[in-house]
Amino acid sequence: MSPRVFLLYLLACLWCCIVLNLRMQMAGHHYYAFMLWNLFLAAIPLGLSLGLRRVRRPILALPLLAAWLLFFPNAPYVLTDLMHLSEHPGGVPKWLDLLMLLSFALVSLGLGFQSLHIVQHWFARQYSHATAWCVSIGALGLSGFGIYLGRFDRWNSWDLLHRPASLLSRIATYILHPMAHTRTWSFTLGFGTLLIFAYLFWFSSVPTAQDNRKLD
Repeated sequence: MSPRVFLLYLLACLWCCIVLNLRMQMAGHHYYAFMLWNLFLAAIPLGLSLGLRRVRRPILALPLLAAWLLFFPNAPYVLTDLMHLSEHPGGVPKWLDLLMLLSFALVSLGLGFQSLHIVQHWFARQYSHATAWCVSIGALGLSGFGIYLGRFDRWNSWDLLHRPASLLSRIATYILHPMAHTRTWSFTLGFGTLLIFAYLFWFSSVPTAQDNRKLD
C-alpha cells in the first residue's frame, strides 16, 4: 500500500470522525459513539495484512492469516449499521444520519478490501493466481456468515478465544441443521455474494502497477 493510499484512508477516517462529532453535537447525545469502535475493528485486518507482507515462509504466516480471517468480517460488518438509520434522531436530519452511516460503512469496507488485496497478493506470490482468488472468494463468502453471527447472534471476533466452546457449538448447529436455519444461510449467501461483487468492482478499479499485474 502506497503512502498516498494510506494518507487517503487516514483522511477518510478523519472525515468519519468529523461527521460523527457533528451528529452528536446536533443531537445532544452520544448514541452513535460505537461507530468509532466499529471503525477501529475494521482497520485491524489492514494492520494484520501489512504485517503479512514481511513474512516469506508460509508456516510463519499461519497465525497472522488466522488472526486476519478472524477479524476480516468486522470491516464489511459496518455495512449492516445502516439498520440503525433513524434511531435516536434527536432532531437530526435523516440525510445527516445517512451520510454518517454511509461514510463509516464505505470507509470500513475500503479498509477491508485493501487488506484482502494485500492477502491475495501474498498468496499469488507464494502459490498461484488461482489459489489467491480462491482465498479471496472464500474469505468474502465466510464474511457473510461472520456478519450474521455478529449482527444477529451478537458474537465478537475475540469470542473464539474467550468462549470457544459456545461459539463453535453454535456454528456446528447451523452447519448440521441447515434447513432449520434458512434465515442464517439466506443472509450468508446474500451478503457473501454482495461482497464478492463489490470486491470485484473494487479490484477492477485498482490502478495497474507492477505488483498488481501479477494478480490480473
